[in-house]
Amino acid sequence: MTEPLRDKNGLTEEEFLAAYSPKDYPRPSLTADNCIFRVGPDGTIKLLLIRRGGHPFLGCWALPGGFVSPGETALEASRRELLEETGVDGLALEPVGLYSTPGRDPRGWTVSQAHMAVDNHGVTAHAGDDAAAAAWFDIDSTEEDGRTQLTLTSGDTTLTSSFSVEAGAVTGIPRSIGMQGEGLAFDHAQIIADAWLLLAHRK
Repeated sequence: MTEPLRDKNGLTEEEFLAAYSPKDYPRPSLTADNCIFRVGPDGTIKLLLIRRGGHPFLGCWALPGGFVSPGETALEASRRELLEETGVDGLALEPVGLYSTPGRDPRGWTVSQAHMAVDNHGVTAHAGDDAAAAAWFDIDSTEEDGRTQLTLTSGDTTLTSSFSVEAGAVTGIPRSIGMQGEGLAFDHAQIIADAWLLLAHRK
């Protein structure tokens, strides 16, 4: 019979796990966010946002999303939260990136996995769960002094962000840096910029 492997403390994996306490190590909360775009035949782009109905960032516009529940993946949470908050279902979601800047969420250490999708079916969105409203925002982009500005407009509401673009060191995929934004919750201005760049970069 083969002897079980032991670590430097002489413990087998079974013994190590029996003594291991997750409470001894700080852990972040995991959330999932969604950038849902609609591209018109003329190239115009819209983005689906919700207005937050609770703290933090009460009344601010944000991406549909929420906390990942035990037993589900971030992708499953993205689909669930999108359905719960906007009624939108059945879209093919693709990862945008992982967002973990310290202080991005005033509730504590929170990391978000963002996803994106393009609505080619003209889905109808409506506010649900803890979203106070849901709306499609027109996206307009301009370039000035080496920075890109995105302007999101829906009715009388205008949200803006400004950023520089940096190509990924390995893939060359563009990402936003030096973000400045107004009117959006959390770090959603950066997530939107990264997803918008990926959308423009697609073949």
